[in-house]
Amino acid sequence: MSKIIRTEPNKILSKAVEYHGFVFLQGCTAQDLSKDISGQTAEVLAAIDEILETHGTDKTRLLQAQIWLKDIRDRDAMNKLWSEWLPEDGAPARACVQANMADPRHLVEIMVTVCK
Repeated sequence: MSKIIRTEPNKILSKAVEYHGFVFLQGCTAQDLSKDISGQTAEVLAAIDEILETHGTDKTRLLQAQIWLKDIRDRDAMNKLWSEWLPEDGAPARACVQANMADPRHLVEIMVTVCK
C-alpha cells in the first residue's frame, strides 16, 4: 500500500495531503483579514508557496486550481497578482467563482493540486 502523507492534520482537514507524487492543498485563506483583495491574494499565494516547499515541489508543477472570491468583481485585481505569480506557460486548469465565505472578511480562497 502506498503511503499517504498528511501535513498538520486536525479533526476536519489537513494543510496538504501527498499521495503517489501528487500534493493536494487545503483551501488557503489570508490571516490578516483587514487587507483588501490584493493584500489577501498576495498572502494566500505566499502561503501556497510555503506549503509546496514543505512537500518538495513548487508552483512550476501546478496542475489544477480552484479559486473562490467573495465578490466576483474582484477577479481582475486577483488575476493581476495570480498572473504575476504563475511561471511562464505554467497556468493550471482553473475555476474561479463567487462564493459565500465562512468568514465574510475572507475575500479569496485558493486550493491547488500539484505534482512532484
